[in-house]
Amino acid sequence: MRPEPASALLADLPISLGDALRAAAADVPDQPFIRMASGEWTYGWLDAESDRVAAGLHALGVGQGDNVSLLLPNCITFAVLWFALAKLGAVTAPVNTAFRGAALRDAIDLVQSRLVITDATLYSALTEVLPALPRISQVVLTGDNGPAAGPPTASPACLPYAVLRQITPNASTLPRPVVGFADLCLLLYTSGTTGRSKAAMIPHRFVLGHARLVIAGLGLRPDDVLYCPYPMYHLDAAVMTIAPALLLRGVAAIGERFSVSRYWDEMRAFKATVFDFMGATLTMLWKQPPSPSDREHVARLGWGVPLPAWAPDFEARFGCRLVELYGSTEAGVMIYTPLDEPRRVGSCGRAIGPFEVALQDEDGFTLGPDATGELVIRALEPGLLMAGYYGMPEASLQAFRNLWFHTGDLLRQDADGYLYFVGRRKDMVRRRGENISAAEVEQVIEAHPAVLSCAVYGVPSELTEEEVMACVVLRPGERPDAPGLSIWCAARMARFMVPRYLRFAESLPKTPTDKVEKFRLQQDGITADTYDGSPPARG
Repeated sequence: MRPEPASALLADLPISLGDALRAAAADVPDQPFIRMASGEWTYGWLDAESDRVAAGLHALGVGQGDNVSLLLPNCITFAVLWFALAKLGAVTAPVNTAFRGAALRDAIDLVQSRLVITDATLYSALTEVLPALPRISQVVLTGDNGPAAGPPTASPACLPYAVLRQITPNASTLPRPVVGFADLCLLLYTSGTTGRSKAAMIPHRFVLGHARLVIAGLGLRPDDVLYCPYPMYHLDAAVMTIAPALLLRGVAAIGERFSVSRYWDEMRAFKATVFDFMGATLTMLWKQPPSPSDREHVARLGWGVPLPAWAPDFEARFGCRLVELYGSTEAGVMIYTPLDEPRRVGSCGRAIGPFEVALQDEDGFTLGPDATGELVIRALEPGLLMAGYYGMPEASLQAFRNLWFHTGDLLRQDADGYLYFVGRRKDMVRRRGENISAAEVEQVIEAHPAVLSCAVYGVPSELTEEEVMACVVLRPGERPDAPGLSIWCAARMARFMVPRYLRFAESLPKTPTDKVEKFRLQQDGITADTYDGSPPARG
């Protein structure tokens, strides 16, 4: 199905992220741009500060095309660095701050960074893997609670963030390279299904084009305050919150992290009018006891996935509209629920903008209405899909086989072009907004000396997404120790990756070609002998 021509929708886009910020700062220098609990920063300030930091980065040898890894919590420094690197034509590679050990090492090694910028609170996790990262020649440290710098003989050199602010930007200290719309702006990690995380190569036009689509698809206005409580290393905060606010000359309100107990208070403090949700977070908010203050906010619209059956009751209680959409890190968001039409229960909407979408069977043939197939996407204008996976040409070719980007997600389509999410073909688990590679979790569990093999898969969660479950086969003579295995996992992987459910079995069901039949394990579900070691957090 081909959407109506919409080239006008993306007309007059800035060429690059740096150009967009400079134009906004010239238009509205004193207008608030980014709002956090720690303060508020204007367009003019962010433009000037990112120039200063860009000059400092240039002095450290960062140039056009270089990848720089950021291991930072949500903070204004993250935004400053993103814009500073964009102005230099360099590429921001933000790493999930929950990564530890092999996952952290692989993420940084994959993108071949020479420089890592991290916060003092995350420095110890980085130092554990630095010996295995010979390319890293410099570490810049932000924050006040860690070492300001390493000893002079330390390798790699550890410098305080202040060194990036010591150079006055001018024609000699701050180059202004020609940055094209197809040049890379971000490397966003997305969990693979059979191995380590991949880094999607995101061009400048992807960021700005999808920002424009978000504005159109959600009917955003210049007076909106766009609130996102999720990590800045994700698509939601960077591309779907900060970038749309930039084009609108509006405000991006970024929370430190999602907290059910602080959510509405933060929404009120930020004066947020639009917010995004994930199934699990929306459920947590819904399950809180009703309060007289439930409508004491100015939010008019919430967007996210999935939209639960009780969404109308949520809307009535909190006095704001909820809309569903569909997107991915690699393709952005091009499927939106029309705001001017009645809701179709279960639908994530229709395609908008210069995209062609289709549903295909396993052989690549397009399916008709009411059939379930894999969603595949083509961009009808350049730069609106990822440019591939960094350093993984075979994975890139596989993702774009037959001239379509293959999402790995199964959807169905009705006769009017509305799409309905059915499930995932990829072998990964989506838990509280995180896409978790089953293979990565299995690798950690199978490294336990008592474990022979295991299978990791998703099971339904009361919070509308999934929980991680592992079925484990022990080595002969070993005794089950679920709490001990859970502790083993917690010490070696991000908290959101640790299986909530552990089950021990004598063997795993397999096909004649020796592949684990995870669907059989999922059908068994949570049995009487399943260990429940990680109840979902409540705030």
